[in-house]
Amino acid sequence: MDTFKAVVVTRDEETRKQSVALKEIGPDDLMEGDVTVKVSHSTLNYKDGLAVTGAGPVVRRFPMIPGIDFAGTVVSSTSDEFSEGDEVLLNGWGVGETHMGGFAGMARVKSDWLIGLPEGLTRFEAMAIGTAGYTAMLCVLALERHGVTPDRGPVVVTGAAGGVGSVAISLLGKLGYHVIASTGRPEEGDYLKDLGAAEIIDRAELSEKARPLGKERWAGGVDTVGTHTLANVLAMTQYGGAVAACGLAGGMDLPSSVAPFILRGVS
Repeated sequence: MDTFKAVVVTRDEETRKQSVALKEIGPDDLMEGDVTVKVSHSTLNYKDGLAVTGAGPVVRRFPMIPGIDFAGTVVSSTSDEFSEGDEVLLNGWGVGETHMGGFAGMARVKSDWLIGLPEGLTRFEAMAIGTAGYTAMLCVLALERHGVTPDRGPVVVTGAAGGVGSVAISLLGKLGYHVIASTGRPEEGDYLKDLGAAEIIDRAELSEKARPLGKERWAGGVDTVGTHTLANVLAMTQYGGAVAACGLAGGMDLPSSVAPFILRGVS
């Protein structure tokens, strides 16, 4: 493959204005790495949206190819870990932020960042799960690790109709949890219940300034929003409960107090 298409984000250093374009580039335009992969699939994540639009300080090197994950086939390797023809996937490691990512026909990365495609999954299926699904599963595992089991009580999921929220609801529902889905899109109620939500609440219930402690409503939570939403989720978590905070779609601040942690032992 002499050239291939790539989504490229650039910035004018005088105006600091960011722009994005679909370009034809070659292997020499890629960054360093010991494995080159022909990319077949990637996913569009919230972070990618921030990178492409410039709405958030995601891209820290220009030019940049966004795409924080990808699946594909190795076309060349100087690593002992991977050989030509191996199917691989990647997410994280600053790809799409400081190292050129998956929104291109090719990617060159460090072998340490790759894993072999898990048995039983196609490349399409791996990226259908994607970073959102991976993140959701990490959240579920974190709740289990902190002793939040179905018999402890309900679990709330914020940003419920988003990628992480949707997968989290599906996983938790299948594991037997009573899932409370918080969303600003009431029209998605049937969709969320089909996934496994037992209750739907309006996100407005959690978006106002939080009190240090509120009524204990759930044993745990998966929060993708941050800011006031996370503060309210923490304030309403039962004694000894846990919250997996994995997103900041609403903001990076946490306008809360230490009360849930020191008075209720929330983790």
